[in-house]
Amino acid sequence: MIGISKEIRKIRKKNNITLKELSEKTGLSVSFLSQVERGLSSMTITSLKKIADALNVPMKRFFDEESDLCFIRKKSEQKFIRIERSNMQYKRLSGIFEGRKLEPILLVKKPNSGDTEEITHEGEEFHYVLQGEAVYTIEGKEYILKEGESIHFPSTLPHALSNNSDIELKVISVITQLVF
Repeated sequence: MIGISKEIRKIRKKNNITLKELSEKTGLSVSFLSQVERGLSSMTITSLKKIADALNVPMKRFFDEESDLCFIRKKSEQKFIRIERSNMQYKRLSGIFEGRKLEPILLVKKPNSGDTEEITHEGEEFHYVLQGEAVYTIEGKEYILKEGESIHFPSTLPHALSNNSDIELKVISVITQLVF
């Protein structure tokens, strides 16, 4: 698979879309998009979703994922997905079928790392901390969650996730915006 950054550039160029046009469609700055295409900047899944939507391609185009109908995700078939230069990895936990509305993901975030941008999108999110300590910032208010604690909120509120501890953070997340 071509790296995500190179694939974005390839699709954009193939469709004769300028960085300025992509910026207008996504709400992301031209300089940020340029850095993403050159692999110099990390991005969130939400930013990648905006780019995919603007380029009229499904998110799965950027990942090595099977497209056959399946309801079960065996442990041996699960793999981590990492966006270049990101401090977080994602493991898809859901099956694949038409019309699904939930996106369950295992998030693993490096120690002492935070999100650089607050995000918003349609839907809602549920997060359950398996390991470590998560700091969710929602509308500017911080919520600290330890192992075994959870949070559920509308995704339309500006939100970000940080791991301010010295250990890896592991969180089960279920969101209603399909990502993969």
